Amino acid sequence: MKLGNAIRDIRKQRGLSQIQIASEAGITQTYLSLIEGDKKEPNLSTLKTISDSLGVPVPILFFLAMDEEDVAPKKRDAFKIISPSVKSLINEFFSVPKKRD
Repeated sequence: MKLGNAIRDIRKQRGLSQIQIASEAGITQTYLSLIEGDKKEPNLSTLKTISDSLGVPVPILFFLAMDEEDVAPKKRDAFKIISPSVKSLINEFFSVPKKRD
């Protein structure tokens, strides 16, 4: 599970800096960087504040962080089939509207 990657990808998709998210979440930019690099795992409370800052529910973060190895071997084929569609739907639902000129 690559939770840090999911957090980083959503943050970048929204055009937010580590400093902005860290400040809103009440953590340091260094700590957020370690989380995004999968070098530290945040506790649930910190994860909740990060997810709130990103505007994405914690369960969605967990799903976006999942990869094939996180799924039971008997269910991997199904995961491979549905995962891209579900992730695409999630990204579309939680995407930030593009600014119009």
